[in-house]
Amino acid sequence: MPGLVIVDKPAGFTSHDVVARLRRILRTRKVGHAGTLDPMATGVLVCGVDRGTKLLGHLALDTKAYTATIRLGVATTTDDAEGEPTGGADAAAVDEAAVRAGMAALTGAIEQRPSSVSAIKVDGRRAYARVRAGEDVVLPARPVTVSEFTLDALRRGPGVTDLDVTVSCSSGTYVRALARDLGAGLGVGGHLTALRRTRVGPFTLEHARTLEDLEADPGLSLGLDDAVAVAFPRRDVDEAAAADLSHGRPLPPAGLTGTYGVFAPDGHAVGLVADRDGSARPVVVLAPAGSGAATAGP
Repeated sequence: MPGLVIVDKPAGFTSHDVVARLRRILRTRKVGHAGTLDPMATGVLVCGVDRGTKLLGHLALDTKAYTATIRLGVATTTDDAEGEPTGGADAAAVDEAAVRAGMAALTGAIEQRPSSVSAIKVDGRRAYARVRAGEDVVLPARPVTVSEFTLDALRRGPGVTDLDVTVSCSSGTYVRALARDLGAGLGVGGHLTALRRTRVGPFTLEHARTLEDLEADPGLSLGLDDAVAVAFPRRDVDEAAAADLSHGRPLPPAGLTGTYGVFAPDGHAVGLVADRDGSARPVVVLAPAGSGAATAGP
């Protein structure tokens, strides 16, 4: 059955590892993922199955939410716990008010320099690959939006202070860069020790299933029709319009912004369309029930 599987990714797995496991569990090669998670991170990873892979490139995954732990007192080469220490200062007595002020300064529309070991390409090669080859990589800052960066708990230890935080942000924001910049701003260094994604776009941990659960009971989180209904604005049409769209023909515009889902009278998603040039033009045409095919629109 086509649709989406929202996986609660375990630590130590790459996104590719999760896809490989799903292919075995669901007995299909047609599995893909959207919104990559680092191996150390856990939480929401959106995967498409069969015709559900057609949705992945069109999902609005531009906002994300995380819970994380930041350790103040040590900076690392990767801005997280997987890197080598590069310095720091005693942070056992760092002032909580200063911490909160530093977090506030990193909230809102900011310019953020991504970690040097990110997957951003530099002259055609991933930044992390250049770092592993011994190059000194400093990526330029870019605009991101951090809509929430709040302190949930503060724990002090020998020479360090650990912060449990909640972050809501735009796509392209690096939480480990927030940890690095917070520590640098406080003059003690900092890095990320734990990261859990709790939401990406409209998909949350409530939709997610662990790999162990999927092994015991293989299945989708959302069938194709439900996935379209959750992820996109909805437009219901009559049978004639549904037939037109199923053959790739445009519909009269609906006045909706962005990509939206079109549903036939029987409740099945016929496709995704976007209003432009005076009509609702197909973005992805999903097969009518039972036809077993999907095509990309013009």
